[in-house]
Amino acid sequence: MGAYLGLVPRRYQSGEIDYSGSISKCGDKRVRTLLYEAANVMLTRWKQPLKLKDWALAIARRSTMRKARVALARRLAIIMHAMLRNGTTFKPA
Repeated sequence: MGAYLGLVPRRYQSGEIDYSGSISKCGDKRVRTLLYEAANVMLTRWKQPLKLKDWALAIARRSTMRKARVALARRLAIIMHAMLRNGTTFKPA
């Protein structure tokens, strides 16, 4: 689901060169924007404890806050797709 929305790194491979670039930005721009905004709100304004928030903040400590937002947006897309498939509701842990 993350690849469909363009929230995964673009991969460059050619002979001896192999590196990951920025996110691919393919797919629906509006959905990608809304997921990014939701991730930003979860990281900056959400006051209750949430495992997803702790996971993203650990990424932010290792890397940058921007990468943590994109990673959280991708994780939210995967969770929402699974919820849509199964017909379940979100239960924060």
